[in-house]
Amino acid sequence: MVNLLISTPAIIGIVAAAVVVLAVAIGVVVWYISCYNRLQSLKNRAEEAWSTIDVQLKKRYDLIPNLVATVKGYAKHESETLEAVISARNLAMTSAGDAKMAAENALTGTLKSLFSLQEAYPELKANANFMDLQRQLQLIETEIASARRYYNGVVKEINTKIDVFPSNLVARRMRLEKRNYFEAPEERRNVTVEF
Repeated sequence: MVNLLISTPAIIGIVAAAVVVLAVAIGVVVWYISCYNRLQSLKNRAEEAWSTIDVQLKKRYDLIPNLVATVKGYAKHESETLEAVISARNLAMTSAGDAKMAAENALTGTLKSLFSLQEAYPELKANANFMDLQRQLQLIETEIASARRYYNGVVKEINTKIDVFPSNLVARRMRLEKRNYFEAPEERRNVTVEF
């Protein structure tokens, strides 16, 4: 019979090593769960932020036909502009994902051309209904801009987590993909200074 005697210091060393390994394993599991939950939370926040933008966009879609109808009464010769607005609205309503963002920016551009008509038609500028619709649309545009800023902030946060180590390991396992920002339409004009 083989007598296996292990000394007390050896037992203490083995137990200490097992405790360290167990502590490291528990630490990795806790980190993984924490990272997973953070990424899931960011994903949900991004979806909620997009949903908020979508609600504001639907409000804008509902307002545009009334605006076009009001302008049509005064600016009968501007059918091309009015058709462009309706066409851009319809495209934005039916688009999804990145195409929706591009369509929204195109719609914003056509709305600007619609509002520029008030300069050519002073009676339109004096119309209370048109002015009220324009004010409502400006409020919605402000809300869209605010929702866009929030969405882009969340997208920046989740995209960073997807890119940086070690959270990118968990993100890859979750099959998270980077999201695109919802950028405002580019509108760069040269500033002129007069003295």
